[in-house]
Amino acid sequence: MRIGELGEQCGVSAKTVRYYESIGLLDEPDRTASGYREYGDEAVERLRFIRDAQATGLTLAEISSVLELKVAGERSCSHTMALIDSHVEAIDEQIAQLQAARTELVSMAKRGRSLDPAACTDPNRCQVIVEAQQGS
Repeated sequence: MRIGELGEQCGVSAKTVRYYESIGLLDEPDRTASGYREYGDEAVERLRFIRDAQATGLTLAEISSVLELKVAGERSCSHTMALIDSHVEAIDEQIAQLQAARTELVSMAKRGRSLDPAACTDPNRCQVIVEAQQGS
């Protein structure tokens, strides 16, 4: 199949397919006599794996590391689990940071509701934020 068909089957653009080839995620395909790329079923499977792995949050570099193990005939499950665990830890850290930011914003909103808008005379700053920073 040609590049457009491959991309369509896997839900990516032809430009994406060419990019994946350029960084080694997809093997260079055979070419027809007229120079067109010609892909087989293996390219479909690999491209679907890349797309699915990206959907889990893995980077292209991480996906490449998994595929390198597979090409070398090694098992990749423990490596993949380590990557996933690392992403879970990063997400947990982001959640904690977001929760802390939310707590601060809720506190700021509560303080802001108790302020008198008529007292907001500073031409360069909003008293809600100034009060919040002074209260910290």
